[in-house]
Amino acid sequence: MAASVALGATLTAHDRQILTAVNSGASSLSLAGSSFIVLCYLLFKELRKFSFKLVFYLALADMLCSFFSIIGDPFKGFFCYAQGYSTHFFCVASFLWTTTIAFTLHRTVVKHKTDVEDLEAMFHLYVWGTSLVMTVMRSFGNDHKHLGAWCWTQTGRAGKAVHFVTFYMPLWGAILYNGFTYFQVIRMLNNATRMAVGMSSQTFVSDTRDNMRALNRWGYYPLILIGSWAFGTINRIHDFFEPNHRIFWLTFLDVGTAALMGLFNSIAYGLNSSVRRAICERLDKFWPERLSRWLPSNLKYKNLQQESELVLFKTEDQ
Repeated sequence: MAASVALGATLTAHDRQILTAVNSGASSLSLAGSSFIVLCYLLFKELRKFSFKLVFYLALADMLCSFFSIIGDPFKGFFCYAQGYSTHFFCVASFLWTTTIAFTLHRTVVKHKTDVEDLEAMFHLYVWGTSLVMTVMRSFGNDHKHLGAWCWTQTGRAGKAVHFVTFYMPLWGAILYNGFTYFQVIRMLNNATRMAVGMSSQTFVSDTRDNMRALNRWGYYPLILIGSWAFGTINRIHDFFEPNHRIFWLTFLDVGTAALMGLFNSIAYGLNSSVRRAICERLDKFWPERLSRWLPSNLKYKNLQQESELVLFKTEDQ
């Protein structure tokens, strides 16, 4: 604790170098993960369903957020502004796209609506429009200062308050909405499972339990945003009340977890059974002998068969 207090008084040049390395390394991982999902969407035509299209938009926002986090030059005014506003815009867009995925799943599963594809234009207006408004509002009362290899806007309490309102309030609103939505979806599938057991329909019970296992994973997805931004939120609140007392370990966790959001999203949302199946099929087509040595024929698709597709994906195929 004493060490953290000593470091908290001010960040030394060595501390900033560490934070710069952490930011660049974590952002590079997120850039690689999100770029992989974007590439899969562009290469595999069977993935171009509406549900995965939303994942594509999420990965695209993560990719650009990570890209600008890496390339900005804080020692040149224009590039400092470009980095600061671009990362803010695309990070806001990223967590807003997760709300559209939650909304689509809820509307399909709970409300049994099939008109989600007609809402794509509204989704774009909502995500990109809100991100633009939040980014423009961020400039009020702010002056860009640099720390290490990225730009922050932390000049004066007014600027910090605006930053909190234009980023962290929408963020936690998205977290609460996603959590409530997934809770409703999982509760409905629980009820469906109990009804299926009562009707003794073995096929329906098996399908419902498969869907339940898939949806249980989605129930944990709001934790991605919480894990990525909890330390950042705490750090911003601390900095607001104690501007001259920076805590190095808290800033370290803030920078590292926030920069990994794109990687977490690409694994959770992007690497589903459809993507893995598409990759396995391509590998089997171009390197059948090598793939057979890696995965015995009786096990090649075992894991893929055990993992069910989300009800959202099944609905589109019907």
